Amino acid sequence: MSPVEPRKLIIDCDPGIDDAVALAMALFDPRLDVLAVTATAGNVSAEQATANLQAVVTFLDPPRLPRVGVAAADAILSPRPLSVHGSDGLGGLELPRVPLHGGHPSEKVIWETVKAHPREVTILSLGPLTNVSRVLARDPAIAELIGGIVVCGGTSHAAGNATATADFNFFCDSAAARHVVREPVTKTLVPLETTSQVLYEFDLLDRLPREFTRAGTILRPMVAHAFRAQRQFLGSEGIRLHDVVTLVAVTNPELFERETVAADVETTGELTAGMLVVDRRPHRDARPNADLLVNCDAAAVQDCVLRALAAAGEAT
Repeated sequence: MSPVEPRKLIIDCDPGIDDAVALAMALFDPRLDVLAVTATAGNVSAEQATANLQAVVTFLDPPRLPRVGVAAADAILSPRPLSVHGSDGLGGLELPRVPLHGGHPSEKVIWETVKAHPREVTILSLGPLTNVSRVLARDPAIAELIGGIVVCGGTSHAAGNATATADFNFFCDSAAARHVVREPVTKTLVPLETTSQVLYEFDLLDRLPREFTRAGTILRPMVAHAFRAQRQFLGSEGIRLHDVVTLVAVTNPELFERETVAADVETTGELTAGMLVVDRRPHRDARPNADLLVNCDAAAVQDCVLRALAAAGEAT
């Protein structure tokens, strides 16, 4: 049997502690070929997101360097709620700033990467869907060339974290979320209720890569900050890494239960802006347009994450 080709991936993110953890996992996973990593505003400003992304990728120094996309400074997002990521988004890590020479906008990088590999590239969206929406608006025909979109976003039962009804990513740019959800492209939504099933206790710190590895150098202080912030602001002793669970949905889809649903996103409601609306009526008018991951094997997902982090440590 011939070996399975690595899955071509674009990671669109707003680093963000859990984004950085997901990057460390993905960049050293032999099952993935990360062609590009693109920044978007969300957890932090556009400028900070770009700086964080470039700094994390450069510091980790993966064997295959992906293209880096620059976040759009003109993105209009809803006011960000309380952030547990620290002022710089990485828990005060203070990685060396790395100049990005000749950087291209994220939407351009996504468009060019998809065009170069038609129907082969999966877009993993770990932040607001601003960039993906802009690509689809710029060239609607590109939808036919995207291999699929896996989205960390939405809520399956309107139990939000940014507001009472909306998760952070959909709330920040609800118009972009609606646009992408409505587009005729294969998409998988990993909602807050599913990513929240995987809870890490404080002993996770003992299972991260060692301090003398590059992965351990950045992961240990970031994750420690996440535990402190969760306790201080939310009164929780554990942490949930939503973006990390969404990455596992790409690498190990068999660990998730899915439903095919008719979905849309509310954009104007005073109390419901950014809310993922799933039409569960038996005689609905709307056609199914997305897969919604409604459950996961939390223990198996945790194991996948720990093994991927150990591999990143060994590689760095």
